[in-house]
Amino acid sequence: MDHLDIPALTRAAGVVRLPGSKSISNRVLLLAALAQGETEVRDLLDSEDTQHMLRGLRQLGTEWQRGKEYSYRVKGNAGCFPLKQAAVYLGNAGTAFRPLTAVLALSGGHYILTGVERMHQRPIRDLVDGLQQIGAAVRYVDKEGYPPLEIFPASIDVSVPIKVRGDVSSQFLTALLMALPLTGKTSVIEITTEMISKPYIEITLNLMARFGVRVEREGWARFTIPGGQRYISPGVIHVEGDASSASYFLAAGAAGGGPVRVDGVGRDSIQGDVAFADALTSMGARIEMGPNWIQARAPESGKLKAFDLDCNHIPDAAMTLAVAALFADGPCTLRNIASWRVKETDRIAAMATELRKLGATVEESVDCLKIFPPHSSLLTPHASFATYDDHRMAMCLSLAALGNVPVRILDPGCVAKTFPEYFDCFAEVTAPVIAIDGPSASGKGTVAAEVAAELGYHYLDSGALYRLVALAAKQAGVAWDDDSGVAAIAAALPAEFEGDRILLSGVDVTEAIRTEDISVGSSKVGALPAVRAALLARQHAYRRWPGLVAEGRDMGSVVFPWADLKVFLTASAEVRAERRYKQLISKGLPASMAVLLQSLQERDRRDAARSLAPLQKGADAELLDTNDLTIGQAVAAILGWSKDRLSH
Repeated sequence: MDHLDIPALTRAAGVVRLPGSKSISNRVLLLAALAQGETEVRDLLDSEDTQHMLRGLRQLGTEWQRGKEYSYRVKGNAGCFPLKQAAVYLGNAGTAFRPLTAVLALSGGHYILTGVERMHQRPIRDLVDGLQQIGAAVRYVDKEGYPPLEIFPASIDVSVPIKVRGDVSSQFLTALLMALPLTGKTSVIEITTEMISKPYIEITLNLMARFGVRVEREGWARFTIPGGQRYISPGVIHVEGDASSASYFLAAGAAGGGPVRVDGVGRDSIQGDVAFADALTSMGARIEMGPNWIQARAPESGKLKAFDLDCNHIPDAAMTLAVAALFADGPCTLRNIASWRVKETDRIAAMATELRKLGATVEESVDCLKIFPPHSSLLTPHASFATYDDHRMAMCLSLAALGNVPVRILDPGCVAKTFPEYFDCFAEVTAPVIAIDGPSASGKGTVAAEVAAELGYHYLDSGALYRLVALAAKQAGVAWDDDSGVAAIAAALPAEFEGDRILLSGVDVTEAIRTEDISVGSSKVGALPAVRAALLARQHAYRRWPGLVAEGRDMGSVVFPWADLKVFLTASAEVRAERRYKQLISKGLPASMAVLLQSLQERDRRDAARSLAPLQKGADAELLDTNDLTIGQAVAAILGWSKDRLSH
């Protein structure tokens, strides 16, 4: 796909489960490969960068296996890699290229490291200079100071301190820190200039300690790695959610109302980019934080405050601040961001160019960006953003749509570098939602489908999901009141929706799930907490642009509590029984009014008495009594409410 069009957005609210941190993922993979013993790495980020590292490790003789979901088992090499000759391609993965350069330079082998064209434009001289100080034999294959690199066996001498600049890239220091324990001797690194991106070094030191290697530090000027240490597997290690990726959703919550909550990173994180939440707080956003989650809402005033911040400690997340500045009440300044120049692209120049397309005035210098938001409350619409093959440019710029303007993202696939599902997740917290709830046979399915068709929105028939679970449980011989058994079926439900057809394990069950027996079963399984939890994420995934009409039990109270419009559709039990009777008769199915009425009344009592989310109209829902309304009239009423709610 060469572009992605994002519609004008006015609100963001929801929950996002973050992918694993790229910085932690690639560090952990390399340490696991160098360690003694086998390491199980859980919640690893699945992205281009981690795949490059995994392939590179295998090319160097490391054995690893993928387990369930995002877990990997890595067999450590108890030191250097077994293969002493290899050519390794690492794409544009700096978190793989830099540390592998240092490790291979101390491994006594002959290696060639290459990447994409952009990687060959990213400077690496300071790392190579540091390695050459201790005798490493590293040669530039093409342009002096840049990859590709060729590495030869060499005699390493760490008897004198290695001097390294700290103001270019923290990845150079990380690479040396991770590699030097392989010498077995005490080694010292001295930083000759101010250290940038310090939180990333903290991540490195923390993870090295998890693998049994301690580093003595004198401020940010001198690092000593005592000799005689070796990496030892911790057995199992979990990868935190990516704090840099959290910034996009937290900013969306701050600019788009909220609340938006990210799960997977929080107060206990080892990542410095959690400090992005502090930056949002300085802009007036309302931030809440737990051990493993952060939530953001817009300021009480609704308008973000201007800022002037030193962003040295959050270089990646600071990019999100540059776009958040569009929603501020005055000029915003990001300082000490010189490292942007040597990332996947020259991010200072790129960001300035793209923000101007929205009507902002932008001033740039060597290490600073000053952004003047457009004078009017509206951004320039229909901007087409170049992304420079830079995942963070694409993700940041998507936030501009929250200015109620449609935008186009060119080359959206570049997000695969760190967050392949980003745009799906962004849609899950920004696409408008109309939630339609109500008792059984109130007509909510028919009405919701027509509302979705009128608006061009996606449609979720959540009742069909519960009916499918009931049918699948019956076919498997699992009792409908078996909480764990039915939940296991719900979690792996082999269901597909093809137009008007509903398939279960490839079999058309459109009519089979509409029988009265399965209707009763769906009510029973829907009352089980574990089943509801198992289906929640699946229902959230239906939220996509341009919007979603979701009908079914608890749509506005549990599944989409932040829905833009909530409607509680109702009618008397007698009217609903008559409608169901006519529906069944029209399909040639046997039906009894008395039986249907009794069944509906029993189901109403059961649903109202549920301990978990009893069926009732929410205080913020519109009541639509359809006793005397046609389908068309009910649809018209909801469209009227939606026009009012979704236009601002």
